[in-house]
Amino acid sequence: MKKLLVLSLLVLFFTPRTNAQLTAKPTCGVFSVDILNGTLNNLKPNFKMPEIKENLPCFTGETKGDSACGDALFFKDRDVKFFVKRQYIELGPNFKGKLSIPLMGADRETLFKWLGNPKIKDPDWDAFQTQYGTLVLHYAAGKVKVIQFSTKNTDELSLCQ
Repeated sequence: MKKLLVLSLLVLFFTPRTNAQLTAKPTCGVFSVDILNGTLNNLKPNFKMPEIKENLPCFTGETKGDSACGDALFFKDRDVKFFVKRQYIELGPNFKGKLSIPLMGADRETLFKWLGNPKIKDPDWDAFQTQYGTLVLHYAAGKVKVIQFSTKNTDELSLCQ
């Protein structure tokens, strides 16, 4: 009987406690995109995964090289995607943050004043050559709905579909 009591106490003492701990979600502050320099919070699209995670620890998901699009980090609550392997950043229509040029929702016909003529023009998107690489704007009803920017030029850029 004593052995059973001692054994029970030992098991209770050495069994790890499974009390839930409250942990704060990492914060990143406001995302700020500089369209003309091709950066998001001073991070360029060609930065590696560890650098991005260190500077923006609030990511909500990630994929590794085995996925169709390669390594990527997602910020679903801000509608931002870093495609690390393909070296571009995508801002979706629900992007939460600041843009140096108010492109999201801008009319396609008003973009020349900021960006000049596109290098490649398509009915659904335009690709602009920039000093850092390429800026691709996708349209819905003539307004910008998705922004993608990369350190690669238009000949090298491979976007994930």
